[in-house]
Amino acid sequence: MARKEDLLQGTLDMLILRVLSRGELHGWGITLKLEQLSKSALQVDEGSLYPALYRMEEKGWIEAEWKMTENNRRAKYYTLTRAGKKQLEAEQQSWDRMTAIIALVMDSA
Repeated sequence: MARKEDLLQGTLDMLILRVLSRGELHGWGITLKLEQLSKSALQVDEGSLYPALYRMEEKGWIEAEWKMTENNRRAKYYTLTRAGKKQLEAEQQSWDRMTAIIALVMDSA
């Protein structure tokens, strides 16, 4: 099972942006979606998730709004901004290039 420490630097931001590209979610929803999409191989704790969310909000990649959850609790819901969409595209392209380079090296070794 991968933990946040096992992720390459910057990968958590990319994964969060990808999850939010599908629609708004609160922090716990983001955690659950990452776990679901990774088939439980990735678990991100609050100590990693919220600093990443705050950092991305400061950079203008996401916006937050307080709303009521389905359980009638207040939670901050996060949405991707236009700048966040551009950042996700850039990170996806960078990821694709890097994984292709790594695959070349690993296949030739």
